[in-house]
Amino acid sequence: MFSKSKLNQPGGDADKPNTPSSGSPAPSSPPSKPAGLELGAGAQAMKPKVAPSTLSGDLLIKGDLKTSGDIQIEGEVEGNIQAHLLTVGEGAVVRGEVIADDIVVNGRVIGRVRGLKVRLTSTARVEGDIIHKTIAIESGAHFEGAVQRQDDPLGQAGSSKPSAAAKPAASGGSSKPEGAGS
Repeated sequence: MFSKSKLNQPGGDADKPNTPSSGSPAPSSPPSKPAGLELGAGAQAMKPKVAPSTLSGDLLIKGDLKTSGDIQIEGEVEGNIQAHLLTVGEGAVVRGEVIADDIVVNGRVIGRVRGLKVRLTSTARVEGDIIHKTIAIESGAHFEGAVQRQDDPLGQAGSSKPSAAAKPAASGGSSKPEGAGS
């Protein structure tokens, strides 16, 4: 195949100008394996991940948002949001119901939160009920409302309120503004 000695020796191919030769293929040609992948073998696995949609801090949206992708909210939304991954930024305000597989709240949500995985960071301010499969609430997060665990929190989109049985379990000061900041 290729001989390294000619390339590395003085007076060998390394000193010659870069001209096409009729001999063996150039070492810089790509291997044939990726070319097979480009033709469709495994194209599904190589699908590029789409960047999240970002609503900037100076943006006010009035209306509902629905996507199968990811949304990063930095501005203000007055309406319901449905997404795969929803991130509410520190300075963001959402007034409406949020539904997503994965929800991270750094800012303020006024309305019901429904997700498989819900995380309230230390800067989160949530005023509304949370229906979840798993939840994490960091120290310093402010939350007023009821918490209800469900195996399928996304399947109950038509329900208006969580059952009354969930309210007493989360009532330990969460309905009082002065006790909810801990």
